[in-house]
Amino acid sequence: MPLAIFDLDNTLIAGDSDYLWGEFLVQNQLIDAKEYQEQNQRFYQQYKEGTLDIYEYQAFSLKPLSEHPIEQLQSWHNEFMKIMIEPIMLPKAQAAIEQHKSKGDQLLIITATNSFITRPIGLKLGIDQLIGTEPEKVNGQYTGRVEGIPSFQQGKITRLNQWLNQNPVSLEGSFFYSDSHNDLPLLEIVAHPIAVDADETLSQVAQQRGWKQVSFR
Repeated sequence: MPLAIFDLDNTLIAGDSDYLWGEFLVQNQLIDAKEYQEQNQRFYQQYKEGTLDIYEYQAFSLKPLSEHPIEQLQSWHNEFMKIMIEPIMLPKAQAAIEQHKSKGDQLLIITATNSFITRPIGLKLGIDQLIGTEPEKVNGQYTGRVEGIPSFQQGKITRLNQWLNQNPVSLEGSFFYSDSHNDLPLLEIVAHPIAVDADETLSQVAQQRGWKQVSFR
């Protein structure tokens, strides 16, 4: 049963869910708009440039989760899905998911974005297996800290290997779809690396190595 792995942000959806969650919080006046938007934009630029300090970013990103009860956060997330996420879901991405399902492949999303934001998106897309950066929870409340290793760059491989040790699947015949050069470590170890609406760096690498390039847009 081949493994079909998908990045989420700017691959299966036409935007960055972590960035959009921040924008949702700002628009609803749930956080200080000026400070958050400036920081959010700075970190997003670093991500695109490949210079992001994932622990510094996660401390920033997870802070709002620690300031509200989980029930309230989930209510906001339901609204976030309808307003920010469902409009940027891509029919071609959904078709690729369904194609792998029809072949009996095991589907998995791997994303650097935290699982509070991304797991409901994965389920909406019809993928119930997801590896995301895990926000720490103590006594039913988010702490604002990361639990374990963030699933970012090389960390995606570490987290994937942990997942593979617990599931009867291997990388033999595997696929990985991604838009970002930050995912080059994982793209390099799967059987079928696929660049999706790739950034400039990934597109150049894909061209040099003869990797398949597609668009879901």
